[in-house]
Amino acid sequence: MKREIFESKLPDLKTSIFTEMSLLANQYGAINLSQGFPEFDTPEFLKSSIVKAIGDGKNQYAPSAGMPDLLEQIGLLIKRHYQLAVNPKSCVTVTSGATEALWVAIQTLVSRGDEVIVFDPAYDSYEPAVELAGGRCVHIPLASPDYRIDWEKVADSISSRTKAIIINSPHNPTGTLLSQQDLIQLTKLVVDNKLYLISDEVYEYMTFDGLRHESVLRYPELFERTFVVSSFGKTFHCTGWKMGYCTAPAYLTEEFRKIHQYVTFSSFTPAQLGLADILAQFPEHTLALNDFYQAKRDFLHTALSSSRFKLLPSAGTYFMLVDYSEISELNDVEFCHWLTKEKGVAAIPLSPFYQHSSADKIIRLCFAKNKDTLKLAADKLSLL
Repeated sequence: MKREIFESKLPDLKTSIFTEMSLLANQYGAINLSQGFPEFDTPEFLKSSIVKAIGDGKNQYAPSAGMPDLLEQIGLLIKRHYQLAVNPKSCVTVTSGATEALWVAIQTLVSRGDEVIVFDPAYDSYEPAVELAGGRCVHIPLASPDYRIDWEKVADSISSRTKAIIINSPHNPTGTLLSQQDLIQLTKLVVDNKLYLISDEVYEYMTFDGLRHESVLRYPELFERTFVVSSFGKTFHCTGWKMGYCTAPAYLTEEFRKIHQYVTFSSFTPAQLGLADILAQFPEHTLALNDFYQAKRDFLHTALSSSRFKLLPSAGTYFMLVDYSEISELNDVEFCHWLTKEKGVAAIPLSPFYQHSSADKIIRLCFAKNKDTLKLAADKLSLL
């Protein structure tokens, strides 16, 4: 049968760099510091709780917005960390991962011809979702090594077509944080120009050296125009469960849920009940993540200190950037392929995070791994 030819909605989109590098790591038996998932397991209590829910017959559809117990615990979590009282019944929606939450938020806001400001290096799911909604991304590049936002440049990029801005803090892949002053300037731009904001905060509980995560949830005036996206997968080391949630004011949540109900309708019921249990029984878990991941960052930093890599600061997430310019003249994609195939360590190049390929010789390492894995990888990298 002759194959029918049709027009692709995303003709320029290729396989994600995360998929590409993990497949390469598996093919060559390399240590995988590329894709961002923990090597260690989900807490025992959470695993037991989800098994109990399954055994108790809690296996049917959850309410589309989320199980009531979990919504209540999310409301308490937000109050505990950010001192903001939200009504979770009208302002929180449980989603099948943060990626779904980001996609639905973008579809809720963006119409044909709208522009959305993003900051490069930008996570790769933003632009396809904007394009599928008929919009266009306006890319503002951030420069190494500090990757700070120039708010005057942002102001100059706002046009009559601008509908929204997407921010990500703690930032993947650079590990940078937005400051209080950043949020103040962002608030003025969003409010004065009647824009909307999508705040990707999936690494919100992973900040280091005593630095505070400046969530949009701390800024009530800004929150009134924002979708805040969070990830249980990152927080509880269960990325394969694909559990996240979106917090927004009631009027935005109402529109968000109209689309969400036709994407996944609802997310895995036993996982929702397990997450509600662990949030209620172990509220200290989220408070301990900063020290837990800082210890891993510090271990990898020390282990690489004698290498020829230049180590860039990591103030949050579970990623560290390293500059390999003293080691190779290869571009970052070629270098990561060589590193995986020839040296047995897989990393992520930064150029795929940019609209126009970055010439920086910088790659991303994930340190959400066991100490033995980090040491073995660092020993290999230190020989370069």
